[in-house]
Amino acid sequence: MNKTKLIKLKVARGRPLEQVAALPFRVTPEGRLEVMLVSSRDTHRAVIPKGWPMKKHRDWKAAEIEARQEAGLIGAIGRKSIGDYRYWKRLQDHFALVKVVVFPLAVSRQLDEWPERHEREQRWMSPASAALLVDETDLATLITDFAMSSTWIKSAHRSSSKTPGRSRKEPSLYP
Repeated sequence: MNKTKLIKLKVARGRPLEQVAALPFRVTPEGRLEVMLVSSRDTHRAVIPKGWPMKKHRDWKAAEIEARQEAGLIGAIGRKSIGDYRYWKRLQDHFALVKVVVFPLAVSRQLDEWPERHEREQRWMSPASAALLVDETDLATLITDFAMSSTWIKSAHRSSSKTPGRSRKEPSLYP
């Protein structure tokens, strides 16, 4: 069964669709936590990299792949979800409820070239600013809860043992 038919079947049965996402973060030299938001392709809303689960990949791996495709981000992905949120996705002729499972991504570098670099804007910011910019209340709560947890400190410490790659200047998400 193709993906479109499967989506229609789930929606018709009243079940939320499922997506996976990465919450990209880094720690500044001053020790402050920053998260990256990207713009959505159609509505240009502030979101985190996300997409549909992938066959033959665990959800955390699919989230890692989405972060690379949508923002060119490389790093250590957490294999345990930090939570989930729901949003209404605009499909061709209706809206569907989507549950998004989120995995932390300790970013070590950003590629110079990636598949969606010309389709999205991106920006590093404080978790408080990110929580204000996203439309989904549950995502805002997830971001602030993550910032107050020790999860990011542990993840950042694990990824700091990896050699950082070339950095690049990130374009502004919002003026």
